[in-house]
Amino acid sequence: MTTPPTPSDSASLATSIFSLPQKGRTEAEQRLARSANWRFSTLCAAVDTKDQYGASSTPIYQTATFKGMDGQYDYTRSGNPTRGGLESHLARLYGATQTFALSTGMTCLDMILRLVKPGETILAGDDLYGGTNRLLTYLGTHGGIDVRHVDTTRVEELLPHLGPGNKVKAVLLESPTNPLLKIADIRNISKAVKAGSPAALVIVDNTMMSPYLQRPLELGADIVYDSATKYLSGHHDLMAGIIAVADPDIAKSIAYLINSVGSGLAPFDSFLLLRGIKTMSIRMDRQLLTAQLVATYLDELGFLTHYPGLKRHPKYDIHWSQASGAGAVLSFVTGDKAMSERIVGGTRLWGISVSFGAVNSLISMPCLMSHASISAAVRAERGLPENLIRLCCGIEDPRDLIDDLEHALLAAGAIVPDHSYEAVSRHASEEIYNHDPDAWILERARAYTRPKGTDMEKLVKGVQAGLGLGDVERKTIKSDIVVSAPGKVILFGEHAVVHGVSAVATSVDLRCFGVLSPRSDSKVALEVPDLNVEAEWDISALPWNLLPVHIDGSRRVADKELDPPLLAAIESLITSNDVANPAIGSQLAFLYLYMVISAKESNAPSGTFTASSNLPIGAGLGSSAAYSTCIASALLLAHNHIDNPALGESFSSSGPGISPGDTDLIDGWAFLSEKVLHGNPSGIDNAVSVRGGAVSFTRSVGGRKGGLETLNGFSSVRLLLTDTHVPRDTKSLVAGVAAKRLAEPALVDSTFDSIQSISDEARGLLGGQSHVGRDRLVHRLSAMITENHQHLVTLGVSHPSLEMIVSATSAEPFNLSTKLTGAGGGGCAVTLIPDDFPDTELDSLLSTLRNMGFTPHLTSLGVPGLGILSSSGSSASPSQSTDVLPTDEGNNDGMVVPKRAALREAGRDGLASWARGLGPWSYT
Repeated sequence: MTTPPTPSDSASLATSIFSLPQKGRTEAEQRLARSANWRFSTLCAAVDTKDQYGASSTPIYQTATFKGMDGQYDYTRSGNPTRGGLESHLARLYGATQTFALSTGMTCLDMILRLVKPGETILAGDDLYGGTNRLLTYLGTHGGIDVRHVDTTRVEELLPHLGPGNKVKAVLLESPTNPLLKIADIRNISKAVKAGSPAALVIVDNTMMSPYLQRPLELGADIVYDSATKYLSGHHDLMAGIIAVADPDIAKSIAYLINSVGSGLAPFDSFLLLRGIKTMSIRMDRQLLTAQLVATYLDELGFLTHYPGLKRHPKYDIHWSQASGAGAVLSFVTGDKAMSERIVGGTRLWGISVSFGAVNSLISMPCLMSHASISAAVRAERGLPENLIRLCCGIEDPRDLIDDLEHALLAAGAIVPDHSYEAVSRHASEEIYNHDPDAWILERARAYTRPKGTDMEKLVKGVQAGLGLGDVERKTIKSDIVVSAPGKVILFGEHAVVHGVSAVATSVDLRCFGVLSPRSDSKVALEVPDLNVEAEWDISALPWNLLPVHIDGSRRVADKELDPPLLAAIESLITSNDVANPAIGSQLAFLYLYMVISAKESNAPSGTFTASSNLPIGAGLGSSAAYSTCIASALLLAHNHIDNPALGESFSSSGPGISPGDTDLIDGWAFLSEKVLHGNPSGIDNAVSVRGGAVSFTRSVGGRKGGLETLNGFSSVRLLLTDTHVPRDTKSLVAGVAAKRLAEPALVDSTFDSIQSISDEARGLLGGQSHVGRDRLVHRLSAMITENHQHLVTLGVSHPSLEMIVSATSAEPFNLSTKLTGAGGGGCAVTLIPDDFPDTELDSLLSTLRNMGFTPHLTSLGVPGLGILSSSGSSASPSQSTDVLPTDEGNNDGMVVPKRAALREAGRDGLASWARGLGPWSYT
């Protein structure tokens, strides 16, 4: 690989550090003369600050108006010293007569195109940023402007439009284009335009290059604009745009428009942008190095890679004749849209986002994100592949970025190890990198092969054979499987349930969400961001030989007991055997169910399960049961042991549902997962999580027959769950109640009898046996909550933190009923919220609890149980494996992100809206 010249090698602004000052010039004139010959990096940092107090950094003049009548400034819309200092500095960088700082890059284009009148023509490229295309479309349909898209990489394509009598007023160029990195010959296009239409303006969107790498005004362009959000700022912490103009008359027209509409950049953003510019050259030097290495790596692997730093780029010579660097954006095609989605969703260090130019690296699929506003038909017409991936390199260590990208390529099946090449390991040595990064990247690429066409299946089989799988064809997951399950509260009967008293539990609308995504590298992985879990295992390395002998490929129903040898072997694969640690337990439960449901190695699919929850983990709200339900249902769907409800029979009047048989099957496996996590669970948590609504559970004690009864005769009720953040010792609390019963049997037994009476009444109310109105239901439940809590206080399982919440919620003006839930001794309190409770008082209550150091969650009880995204499952189309999120520049079309990645990025507060945006769900 021949490394292109660095920006400093070919920068046209400088031939020496400075020239000697000449006699007769003022100090300011001498400084200006010297700075004319400074190299670009020096210009970036050498801001000519003009401040009455001698500030070394341009101050922020955060004022709307200025006093006096004869001063330089009167109103910040028209001008501001901070923005003025920024614009003067930028004029030096662009080689412009005047520059303007505006609110966004698209605002810049809007101002510029206002110079074009109805009836006139705009010639624009056919590979443009989606927002540019959207504005041009609007002008063409609503502004009376003739917009024509042409291939601007070919000067001859413009000539027919520049013939006699043409009305061309503007020629809009991008070079390189976004996202196909096409190159326009700015110099020759400018000459052709001036010859054929002298009054036309050549406008260049220079965002991909910035003035550090390309200065189109020096090439004959009339107007240049940049989205300063990108490389000029470099940190994605502000929105800004820059217009640079050579002709003073054009500058006056643009200045008039900007002042008229008030689109100038705010003082604080001007300050931030000026600060970012100072480090632009050193940031971009690192970004250029990384982009060159990544582009070379992908090119050597055989991907069609678009990057003008590669000598095979069709316009390589033209680009380097007008620019001093190749930029930090590249794109490549995989040939398969679903594979591209898996690659994008599988990265960690590369953030999934539209935009580029920041210090952090980004990855995206333009057709689903930044260019989604362009119709699919137009994208196809312009040669924009749906499987195109765009990479925007930041300043991270290139080795880490390539590690991360390589991992995603392997997991997606885009590349496989080349076992015929043994000269270097997967990780080429640090010594090679430090001595010659170009050689390092070439050696790295040689260790892999890219499957192509019909060779894909053969190569994958070869890899499997190398892993000891012989000719076995591994089971595959066709598309993303998306599930969710609710948490729970024990509404009545805590602690008494251990002694045979009925407990009543209800689901709550705080849920765990899971996505099982396909991968193609013979690995299985688990991601639980809430627990900082990111783990993956070679499927062939799992202890398949320890599966119980009675398990076979037709297996469906869960065992009632765990298999100790298998469980111990799985534990040994995890770095710590502290199963009580939720992070370790989550891995153990997932792998155990994964292996036992698969039943044999060849039936084990390669995939990644990602789970995230808005349940407070460890607060006694059934977070582990919700997680267990999600992994059980996702794995059962992957093996077609349960039906995708979107394709099956409808079991509810409101639409497709999950059949009773499938519900019982999922519950059995969720209970087995709970055994992995808790040893001897009651079964009530998973029962509620799977079924939703409410259940009554009675434990078999002293010959009394127990059992589980589903209660679904009521609609959901608002509930406030307040997390105390106080840890609980459940075993000690349970033991304490038992000891109290031995010491004071009459008191405790009578308390148990009272709790049983409450549970019996609750069963009637919630099971539909008592036909009371909703107001009466809520009122009676409130009274029962207060009574039940007092009984729990008698049993000695409350806590000062819980009593603080009880006091706060029951006091004026709230007058609400609260009780502890779960084991007590900390954990959570539940407060019933009547339907007519005023919103203002609710807000006040939430603030009160937060100020006390607690975290309240407003939710509902009695909500549906297990949910399965109706478009997911083994039979779903691969095109349905993404979901829509809003873009960063107000594009109402939204952007589509792989579900697995979107779930990771949603965060606790965004999970509910993420789930709603996916489409229809089916519930138990």
